[in-house]
Amino acid sequence: MALADYAVPAVLLRDHIVLNAPPSARRLHRHSDCYMPENFMCSASPVSRLDPPKQAAPRNAYLVGTGIAALAAAAYLVKEGGLSGPNIVLFEQMEQFGGSLDAHGNPKDGYVMRGGRMFEEKFNSTYDLLSFIPSIADPSKSAKDELMEFHQEFFWNDKARLVSGGQIVDVSDLGFSERDRLDLIALCAAPESVLDVRTIQDWFEPHFFRSNFWFIWSTTFAFAPWHSALEFKRYCLRFLHLFSTIDTMAGIYRTQFNQFDAMVRPIVAWLKARGVRLEMGAEVTDIDVVIEGRQKTATRLRYRQGDEDRAIDLAERDLVFVTNGSMTSDTSYGSMNTVPVLNTERNGGSWRLWERLAAKSPDFGCPAVFVSKIDQSKWESFTVTADDSSFFDRLEAFSGSRAGKGGLVTIKDSNWLLTVVLNRQPHFYEQPENVWVWWGYGLFPDKPGNFVQKPMSECTGREILIELLSHLRFTESIPHILDTSRVIMAMMPYITAQFMPRVRTDRPKVIPEGSRNLAFIGQFCEIPDDVVFTVEYSVRAAQTAVFGLLDVQRPVSPFYKGQHDPRVLFDAWKTLHRH
Repeated sequence: MALADYAVPAVLLRDHIVLNAPPSARRLHRHSDCYMPENFMCSASPVSRLDPPKQAAPRNAYLVGTGIAALAAAAYLVKEGGLSGPNIVLFEQMEQFGGSLDAHGNPKDGYVMRGGRMFEEKFNSTYDLLSFIPSIADPSKSAKDELMEFHQEFFWNDKARLVSGGQIVDVSDLGFSERDRLDLIALCAAPESVLDVRTIQDWFEPHFFRSNFWFIWSTTFAFAPWHSALEFKRYCLRFLHLFSTIDTMAGIYRTQFNQFDAMVRPIVAWLKARGVRLEMGAEVTDIDVVIEGRQKTATRLRYRQGDEDRAIDLAERDLVFVTNGSMTSDTSYGSMNTVPVLNTERNGGSWRLWERLAAKSPDFGCPAVFVSKIDQSKWESFTVTADDSSFFDRLEAFSGSRAGKGGLVTIKDSNWLLTVVLNRQPHFYEQPENVWVWWGYGLFPDKPGNFVQKPMSECTGREILIELLSHLRFTESIPHILDTSRVIMAMMPYITAQFMPRVRTDRPKVIPEGSRNLAFIGQFCEIPDDVVFTVEYSVRAAQTAVFGLLDVQRPVSPFYKGQHDPRVLFDAWKTLHRH
């Protein structure tokens, strides 16, 4: 904790002034901004009998979760809201902070990360946050500077974005029919009110889902045909400026290390240095809310830690920020010789809490919409830890791009729709030099494999490697790669739950109508026009919540809308008609 956190303001107690009393001589009064020394004797002054001016009670902030949204909110509470670090508490059900931006492991047992987030030039909220967070590798520079400098050297130039039959597919032709183009333009122009629960496959003809564009777009952002047409439209507009580089992925930015090391650890270190508290193994089970007319006030926060149920009565100025729902909740893991078991019972506290809150007011959303069809919201990722560079060498030679610059490689003719990526090494901050880590995923884990005749969801890590290597025609390398690799799979029941068809009121507003002190943050709150399943969405939610509840006199970071730029529109039009 920084020394400045213990600085004591001058306290006027009638005719006595106490300056910067040491911590051992102070007692914190719950409803006062003043620290008063123990055994301090106050004598009456013959000069004045005026009582000291009353000071407002300190404002406390309680945050549910430790994902990037909650971490960002805590950081902005300190930096922009002026809250003292010790007055900010984050509750985490798990024993590991970071939410969905997780990554852990070791060389012997293997590393694992459930996902890898991509960035682009217009993530203004994210870069605002990272601009004041020191880098994990070089604290003299910000995490934003580290990311930007890394991009200058390791910008993506994908030469093997799609592969079929063991050959690289020419994606200069995106494969649109004229009907596909017209349908895509019509979707982008349609008002959201007419889309609501419509799916992508409700809007497009079957040919669209065989185009190179669909294979690239869907595997970049994890869309399936049964997902929301409204969310798909938002993505098309939000990333319109990336259309012209969709084949090479040149507009994509990546962090130097995995996002846990590159973002979460530095932010948590920054928060802890300012006294912010992280309560681990603490599940927030409910929040009492008093509803009077349109006004809503959170009055008590209930949580369970260890075997004890506890509660915090919220003072008038206290704030609560709720991460409602989790896309990586109830993840199960597999290994080289075991299969992950699909969890169908919701054990994640964030979902249970949201369900209880939603029962109090329709303004708090409808979580059931997002978790009722696991077969449409799940997919499986896998992380491979290797003892040598055999796979890296083969894929670099095949793709024509070195690790860190090649981008995603999708097996177009894979029933599982497999995608892999070689990140620049090391991808974990403490990763040894003689260890290589790569990552992949399959969007259709319930379909039978092309070479291994069973669904991906029923395969061991060994079988997943065999299927992938067979698709790439690396068959002669299979025995060696199997002997020198460790695979950890992650089966995620709700990983694309935020894409499920919905109506506008199914996600609560960041600050619900009439809310005095309660805000929702993360992937399942509603931010007009923006796109879920991005770090940017979570950070923008945090900014919106903190600035709104505290009436911070600075705007939320600007939201880029490329559809209003004639140059972007012209480039997108040319891309649509490219052959």
